[in-house]
Amino acid sequence: MTPAAKLLTFVLSVVAGSTDVIGFLGLGSLFMAHITGNLVVLAARLFVAGPAPVAHLLSVPVFIAVLMLTRLFVSGLERARIASLQPLLLLQSLLLCCFVATCVATSPSAGSEAVPRVVAGMLGVSAMAVQNALMGISLTGAPSTAVMTTNVTVLTMDLGEILLGRDSAGVAKALCRAKHTWPAIAGFLLGCGLGAPCEVAFGLGAMILPTGFSLAALSLGAAVSSRPAKGQSSLQKETANVAGIAFVPSAAIRPEQGPPEITANLESYSCPTQPGESSPAAATRR
Repeated sequence: MTPAAKLLTFVLSVVAGSTDVIGFLGLGSLFMAHITGNLVVLAARLFVAGPAPVAHLLSVPVFIAVLMLTRLFVSGLERARIASLQPLLLLQSLLLCCFVATCVATSPSAGSEAVPRVVAGMLGVSAMAVQNALMGISLTGAPSTAVMTTNVTVLTMDLGEILLGRDSAGVAKALCRAKHTWPAIAGFLLGCGLGAPCEVAFGLGAMILPTGFSLAALSLGAAVSSRPAKGQSSLQKETANVAGIAFVPSAAIRPEQGPPEITANLESYSCPTQPGESSPAAATRR
């Protein structure tokens, strides 16, 4: 993985962490990046504490709808032979900017059930839906930047394999995955650590923080998109040498498969494989 790609993953995790904690504190416990958390809140409110908040009721269908619309948008980009990374990063930034504008235009005394606050929350949910779609479409094989349960599980298991494993090939793969997973976890934690005090100090105006990071991600996306897929061979050869196994390069994208997506630049997410095995990135790439 190139330094720019690793930094992009880190920055997107900061965006998700800060957006999630600011929304939780400022919008009546609404999770914008952790959409499953809203299901828990809904269940608790419906069966224990009374009426469910409107924003929580809307968050799941809005999240799903935006995911579907994002996929349709990417299909159009694919037909036009346009890589999806930059347009999706731009779309996310625009949604976060609209979130900030809505919050600024809303009275600080407005409650979380006020229509402007609900609209702001759905803009945040939409931005995080786009980011989740982006990770599955444009950064295939990269660790999640919003769902830390999976990342923590993978990292913990890989650390156990590194420390206790006896199979050199398994240790090399675990080490490779760990190098790619920890920046996402660190970024999310940093986002939470920055977002919480900012929300306490500035209210929902603190959404300027993740919006600024999303603009930084947009710039990084341009750098990643413009760089050729180099660094893959060196990383895979290095870890393959540690494991004592053969280095098998990932298959190149053929012209008839469409425009080379950003996954072509991030194939170094795939760890070395045994001879005859295909890499995870090659298996998931269209």
